[in-house]
Amino acid sequence: MRTLGVLFLLCLISFSINAQKFGYIDSDYILKKLPEYSKAEKELNMLSSKWQADIEKMKKEYEKMQTDFKAEEILLTEEMKKERLDTLAGREKAIKEYQKKIFGFEGMIFLKRQELMKPVQDKVFEAVEKVAKSKSLQIIFDKSGDLVMVYTNPIHDYTDYVLEELGLGDPNDTAEK
Repeated sequence: MRTLGVLFLLCLISFSINAQKFGYIDSDYILKKLPEYSKAEKELNMLSSKWQADIEKMKKEYEKMQTDFKAEEILLTEEMKKERLDTLAGREKAIKEYQKKIFGFEGMIFLKRQELMKPVQDKVFEAVEKVAKSKSLQIIFDKSGDLVMVYTNPIHDYTDYVLEELGLGDPNDTAEK
C-alpha cells in the first residue's frame, strides 16, 4: 500500500513538472502603443482617402455624362445614341475596374497594408517570442483575435512584458487597459 502511495505521488510530481505554461497578450493594445503602427495607419488612411476621392471624381464625371446624354438624347441619331451609350458603359466599367483594383481583394490598399504592417507585425512577433522564451511559455494566446476567452487570470497576461521588450512600457503599469 505504501509503495502505491509513493508511486501515485511520483506520478503527480511528474505531471506537474511536464505541465505546459501559457499566457496571453492583447495585440490591439500593443499595436496602439507602437508609433510605427500609428504612422502606417495614418499613411493608409491618407492613401485610401485619396483613392476614394479619385473614384468619387470619376463617378461625378460619369453622372455628368449621363445627364448630358439624357438632355441631348432626343436630338441624337440612333447611331450617335448607340455610340454615347457605349461610351457610358465603357466609363462605368472602367470605374468599377479601378475601384476593384484599389479596394478589391488583393487590391492596392491590401498590398500597401501588407507592405506597411509587415515590419510592425514582425517586430511584435519577435518581442512576443523573446517574452515567451524568457518566461518559459509554451503557448501565448492573443485575446484580441478570434479566440474567445471566457475567463482569464490576469497573472497570465504578458502584454506589458511585450511592450517592455519593445521599449514602450512599464511592466508594473496596467492601469490603462
